[in-house]
Amino acid sequence: IPKQMTNAIVAVEDARFFKHKGIDYIAIVRAIVKDIIHVSLKEGGSTITQQLAKVVFLSSEKTVKRKLLEAALAFKIEKSLSKQEILELYLNKVYFGHGAYGVEMAARTYFGKSARQLTLAEAAMIAGLVKAPTTYSPFNDLTRAKERQNIVLSRMEDAGYITKQERESAYNHPLYLSSLKKGIEANS
Repeated sequence: IPKQMTNAIVAVEDARFFKHKGIDYIAIVRAIVKDIIHVSLKEGGSTITQQLAKVVFLSSEKTVKRKLLEAALAFKIEKSLSKQEILELYLNKVYFGHGAYGVEMAARTYFGKSARQLTLAEAAMIAGLVKAPTTYSPFNDLTRAKERQNIVLSRMEDAGYITKQERESAYNHPLYLSSLKKGIEANS
């Protein structure tokens, strides 16, 4: 998995990934405050490790019991695996939309190439899908997908993974989507 793909996922999904031990209390407090301010339960505070626990071991139901199990599993995962192993597992299990589980399948589905060949622009596009694969799919709404890609690139810049020039260049880089989408629709 290319470093830029890993950096994109960490930047947008869990910027403090390398600093916490499975649970990011700062992110949880921030999410609660935002939910109270906006009177909704929209903001997530889950770490990549928690998301991995949910994807591998739990259902996606939104209950307190499931969140507590997710936290307990996240602690166990962090004790058993290195951060790189957690990222690798996560990137091979997470859903990216259009039947693509894992970053390799996502790269092939959206761009018709291996994950090793992804450009920064493509990696940022794929990383942006995790939050809402259907909503941010470039096959469904390219404008919305580009907006999400820009958020990923901006967070990568904020985290120091890329420069302002790299962010601007990647955002302006044309995306050549795979023609596999036609085959996906035909098989649906």
